[in-house]
Amino acid sequence: MSGVPNLGDGGCRPVGLELRDVVRPSDVEAVGELVRATGVFAPYEVDVAVELVQERLARGVASGYWFVFAEGDGRMAGYACYGPIACTVGSFDLYWIAVRPNLQGLGIGRWLLGEVEARAGRDGGRRMYVETSSRGAYDATRRFYEKHGYVQEAFLADFYAPGDGKVIYSRALGGAGDAIRDV
Repeated sequence: MSGVPNLGDGGCRPVGLELRDVVRPSDVEAVGELVRATGVFAPYEVDVAVELVQERLARGVASGYWFVFAEGDGRMAGYACYGPIACTVGSFDLYWIAVRPNLQGLGIGRWLLGEVEARAGRDGGRRMYVETSSRGAYDATRRFYEKHGYVQEAFLADFYAPGDGKVIYSRALGGAGDAIRDV
């Protein structure tokens, strides 16, 4: 995967990578390893990322957790987890998006985000929501969302811990979104 070019502002698929949306048992370990490798997430947060994969494996689509994986050379380069928000008309959450640290800045995150947005839009999504931390360790994360058209909708001070607020972003999608999501 070292030959993956920087995509700049293009929208192409990174060379040598493919997308997959079928969750496999091996993804439990691969997601945990990838999220841990970013160096941003606490152990309990890594556990949550892994639990979402396990939940999808156990309950399928009914889990409400949908995945897109970017892979190359038999290894996960990045992934995103998203899904419809229960009891809403066309609202989706982006729960996780992570890219292997040595591949960040090559357009993989943008590719995954675009794919998630397109898929959510095709499934009736009108708006994508993202929640993240206000800590300095998440500065690049917040810039990533803002660069890709997400607007800060809310800030909840001290949400995660004292001095660690929740920042909520959203972006309009192109879907019709005419069905309310059941719990």
